[in-house]
Amino acid sequence: MAGLKKTKTGRVLHDPIKDKLVPILPLDLGKVRGIDDLVRAMGRTAFTARQVGDAADVLEAMARDNDCFVVLTLSGAMTVAKMGLVFTDLIDSGVVNAVVSTGALMAHGLVEAAGRHHFRYDPGMDDRELFHAGYNRVYDSLEPELNLDYIEEIADRIFEEWDPDVVMSSHRLLERVGDFLIRHAPGRGILKSARERGVPVYIPAFTDSELGIDLALHNRTRRSRGEQPLRFDPFDDFEHFAERLLSQKKLGIFTIGGGVPRNWSQQFGVFTELLIRRGFKKSGDLKRYHYGVRICPEPVHWGGLSGSTYSEAVSWGKFVPPEEGGKLAEVFEDATVALPLIAGAVFERIGYTGVAKRPKPRRK
Repeated sequence: MAGLKKTKTGRVLHDPIKDKLVPILPLDLGKVRGIDDLVRAMGRTAFTARQVGDAADVLEAMARDNDCFVVLTLSGAMTVAKMGLVFTDLIDSGVVNAVVSTGALMAHGLVEAAGRHHFRYDPGMDDRELFHAGYNRVYDSLEPELNLDYIEEIADRIFEEWDPDVVMSSHRLLERVGDFLIRHAPGRGILKSARERGVPVYIPAFTDSELGIDLALHNRTRRSRGEQPLRFDPFDDFEHFAERLLSQKKLGIFTIGGGVPRNWSQQFGVFTELLIRRGFKKSGDLKRYHYGVRICPEPVHWGGLSGSTYSEAVSWGKFVPPEEGGKLAEVFEDATVALPLIAGAVFERIGYTGVAKRPKPRRK
């Protein structure tokens, strides 16, 4: 910079104000009047607090972008951890337009939506005794086996009504589950709201779930009765998801955790590039995610999918890099801490105050 002089040690000491650096500020709780106030103030501090603030800014940007189709990807025991209604609000508010999840997360969420409960685990309980009592432990919470038996009853009712000549896929099955919840469940839930809002829900690793086990058992029953088993085609989900995203102008992704839901959703960019390279699509721009927010505590150095960074995914053609206008934010934190803060701040910013007071989604 002009006018700067070297010190005796050869260093050139800049004025940060003249260099237009952004100052960080103390977190003053006395000035906080809501979740958004808190998250904005956190964004002006450092470390994980700043990551939370930056993530809220990016999620708000994709929520306000009417050309952006937002995919929510879910892994981990988030519904057992009672985060289900946060995801439901993301659907009801119109922020989220598609959901890709683990099967376990959807099954445990179905337990909640059907009016059943999870319970607090006492560290003094012995896991062997829990097994014999029918209490399945998920870290610090319990899922009674009776809950899963009830979910199997619901699934069997849907399977019995399924035309065996119609191939099943996860998004088609979950639409039927949503219909059941609309008719029979008085409370709110992810699959119920998704069906009401026309938001597709996909379970890429369907057999790795309670619902997958239920279908396998149901097909054994059908075979024992001399009936045709139900057929399941995961590529129907794949093609349905791809066609939905191919028609969008811009894409955003909000990832909780990692695993199959994250990668299955992100590999869409690779798939569309290969459609062009292999001649299935004559021309067109690459379809990459313009926005991305992920919450995951896994460190990068483990080298696993859940910890892989957005910058790494840019090299695969899955994201628009920041240099070309991409807006990406990553929060290395437990989602049960970061998610309510980020989502709550964005709800305040867009004026969403709950489904009871806002019966129509914001957009799309």
